[in-house]
Amino acid sequence: MIKLFDLSLKLNGYPIEEAKREYQRILDIPEADYAVYVDKKKKEIVQYHYNNNSFYRSLVGDKLPDKWEDLPILTKRDLQRPLKERLSKGFSERKVFINRTSGSSGDPFVFAKDKFCHALTWASIIKRFGDHGINFNTSYQARFYGMPISGRGYFFIRFKDFLSNRYRLSILDFSDEGIEKIVKEFRKRKFTYINGYTSCIVQVAKYLQRKNVVLKDLCPSLQVCVVTSEMLFENDRKLINDSLGVPLLNEYGSAESSVLAIENKHYEWQLNTEDVFVEILDEDNNSLNYGSPGSIVITSLYNKANPFIRYKIGDIGTIQKLSEKKKILKNLEGRTNDFILLPSGRKAAGMTFYSLTKAIMDEKGNIKEFKIVQKEVNKLILQYSCDSELSNEEKEKIRNEFNRYLEPGLVYIFERKDVLERSTSGKLKQFESLISSNFQ
Repeated sequence: MIKLFDLSLKLNGYPIEEAKREYQRILDIPEADYAVYVDKKKKEIVQYHYNNNSFYRSLVGDKLPDKWEDLPILTKRDLQRPLKERLSKGFSERKVFINRTSGSSGDPFVFAKDKFCHALTWASIIKRFGDHGINFNTSYQARFYGMPISGRGYFFIRFKDFLSNRYRLSILDFSDEGIEKIVKEFRKRKFTYINGYTSCIVQVAKYLQRKNVVLKDLCPSLQVCVVTSEMLFENDRKLINDSLGVPLLNEYGSAESSVLAIENKHYEWQLNTEDVFVEILDEDNNSLNYGSPGSIVITSLYNKANPFIRYKIGDIGTIQKLSEKKKILKNLEGRTNDFILLPSGRKAAGMTFYSLTKAIMDEKGNIKEFKIVQKEVNKLILQYSCDSELSNEEKEKIRNEFNRYLEPGLVYIFERKDVLERSTSGKLKQFESLISSNFQ
């Protein structure tokens, strides 16, 4: 059988076989030698970017500090500048993997990975999902993620999903009629697993519960469900388990790095210690002891194209250390998303704005932060901070994109602010509903 997923990576220039060998080498490092490996990779990546990346060198200063703790903390704001200004020597935009952050924290930007680093990311994901019986070349994925609704972007995503052996389901309509369309896909397709936004899958599970239907009875090939990008509460875990009829795994990651943690067979949120170094810092950026909650800060140990060194990801968490190789993410705060209610009665996931962000983002980073607040069913307030006022043309583009994804006739109020209000955890929630009857 053709390994279509691996082949698609190779055809795009990602050395997946070499990456798999390197990832296995990392896994084979003895426990006694693991701290030495991590320390070595930390020093190597810092030295590399200091020597080859003018952007990073400008943040560090004239001399590399002797202590790791004295290195600067990178934030999303630091990276909101044209990508070409942040690429290391020898890399161009044509020779790297380029992606955008989702903007779930309200601070979107463009970033890059060198092709080996991106292949290593996939080697890690392949291994972690493989531990649960998921094979990316043979397992068929039902995907609950955002996507363009028409045009070239739509067909590109469909083709990309075909090569990745997955089918993307709409997250734009969670009325009973919309969910029934989703369920019909499970009746006719032999899905092996589900992967997608927590809140979307919860809504499907609630519909199945109301109908007294178990999804696996409709789709016997279904084996497991993986939720990501939003908080998973225990009552929702039970609901999904019961309504889908398959085991549920919780994943935590970021586009900028990789899967940072996924539940192991003991349902512990096992941290990625292979190609990412994770720290927990306090409000003054001081390192905290294991077991203390604080800001999650990551270092990509292999990304040579774009520095992610001591990068504050925007979430609050707690880590338990069982050994150098095995660390558990015990707690994570944030990443919950409301649902938007529309005048027609439709409901759409707040994570819909993931795709909207992709559509309206300015690569130059003009829009620094944004937040959408719904105070009335027909009215959305778009709060934003940027270097200059949005032009009438830019506002019209945003209105048109929102109308296409949601529905026409909505009222949009643009509010430019110097600083947007954040939660007590420091998280900027991208979408917030203030409607008391918000769909639950």
